[in-house]
Amino acid sequence: MIDLLIRTFIKDHEKHTDRKVRTAYGNLACLVSVLCNLLLFAGKTAVGVLSGSVAITADGLNNLSDASSNLVSLVGFRLGARPADSEHPYGHARYEYLAGLAVSVMILVIGIELLKSSFEKVLHPTEVSFSVTMVLVLIASILVKLWMARLNRTIGGRIDSETLMATAADARNDVITTAAVLVASILTYFTGFNRIDGVMGLGVAGFILYSGASLVRDTINPLLGAAPDPALVAHIEEKALSYPGVLGIHDLMIHDYGPGNCLVSFHVEMDANADVMRSHDIIDNIERDMLAQDGLVVTIHYDPIVTGDAHVAELKAFLKEEIKRLDPEADIHDLRTVPGKTHTNVIFDCAVPAEYLHDKQRRGAKLAAALRTAVQDKWPDHFCVIRLEPDYTSHNVPAKD
Repeated sequence: MIDLLIRTFIKDHEKHTDRKVRTAYGNLACLVSVLCNLLLFAGKTAVGVLSGSVAITADGLNNLSDASSNLVSLVGFRLGARPADSEHPYGHARYEYLAGLAVSVMILVIGIELLKSSFEKVLHPTEVSFSVTMVLVLIASILVKLWMARLNRTIGGRIDSETLMATAADARNDVITTAAVLVASILTYFTGFNRIDGVMGLGVAGFILYSGASLVRDTINPLLGAAPDPALVAHIEEKALSYPGVLGIHDLMIHDYGPGNCLVSFHVEMDANADVMRSHDIIDNIERDMLAQDGLVVTIHYDPIVTGDAHVAELKAFLKEEIKRLDPEADIHDLRTVPGKTHTNVIFDCAVPAEYLHDKQRRGAKLAAALRTAVQDKWPDHFCVIRLEPDYTSHNVPAKD
């Protein structure tokens, strides 16, 4: 059914990385979800009003909020597909994140209102009627929501959309919520304890509030500049290291301007004795290949390193082992030495998690001090000059052996 919808309504559906095709996928998922949620809202609200069940009515209102969320997501996909312009040279893809934030706020507002009405029902319970029609509507709702979860998960995975994956999770959660409402209705009918309906309504409202709060967190994170996906970090590092002459990479930064719109920069370490023009050509190839194959706009800084100095290699190996022992989350790079008549300066950068630079435990400063001590214990005439810097990925890759 899902594949049939995709083949019928999406032209060139196999080119899902193309921005226009990606938008068509998002539009299809949102429009189908809106239609399904409106049908569920109408059915549940009618049954809830006729039976006097606040829990069923609350669940129906949740479907209405889901339909509103789908509309906001649809707007987000359409606005996010707009091309870059002079005022927004990095494009408009972040509209998807803003749409997700608007949806999460709407869910929280509705959750609060449902919490109030359910609490009132607990204090002043009313009789809840029970019918086969009510049971059939709720069972149908569960089946529809299971299919919607699969639809959004399939399309969201295909176009790498966090918005649709969140919609899929919300549909899955609705299955649990509706099942709980069905159980409450059956228990109320057989026990005659009408407060069960209000209590279950509180549970539904609480679940909606929890989902909304989680969605707020998930949508705000990329807008605030969250750490990039570790899988993307690993892919970039592995791909860069696969090119001839690349000995290591560091200072990787990934700027997320919306789904499918990332700007990347990093430093590559290459042998200082190698031909500069050949090294430059390799760097150009990496940048072009990542744009063509991965859709990443990459800027690379060339770092020539000395590979023939045995003492520098010994120092680097020693410091790598020390920092691995002291703090596996940190790493060093750009090591060089400046020998003098009375002492030798060992100069290098130390990348640490961003919080190490300002936390009360002074972890960054303590780590630097420990490294200085370790070097001086082994080489008394060596003094470390360390520049602490934040690791923007919290994931470093070692240089090639």
